[in-house]
Amino acid sequence: MAEARTNRKTLIGSVLSGGKMGKTVVVAIEELRKDPFYGKYVKRRVKYMAHDEKNECNAGDKVMIVESRPISKLKRWRVKEILEKAR
Repeated sequence: MAEARTNRKTLIGSVLSGGKMGKTVVVAIEELRKDPFYGKYVKRRVKYMAHDEKNECNAGDKVMIVESRPISKLKRWRVKEILEKAR
């Protein structure tokens, strides 16, 4: 059977806090945006709570998160894979 294609958003960020909440990690997504008036680049950081089913993520890990159905009040993302483990 063929795998269904989905148009879900994926983001790559680093884990700020992991293991303290059961199956939940806080992932920070950082991007550089150009200020429309001054033209300077400004660092922008957004934090998302993501569901980590196997409790594998630790602080400092680089992960890919994918959009999903609402899991709880604040969780709308799931950890798809761990790209790089923290040292």
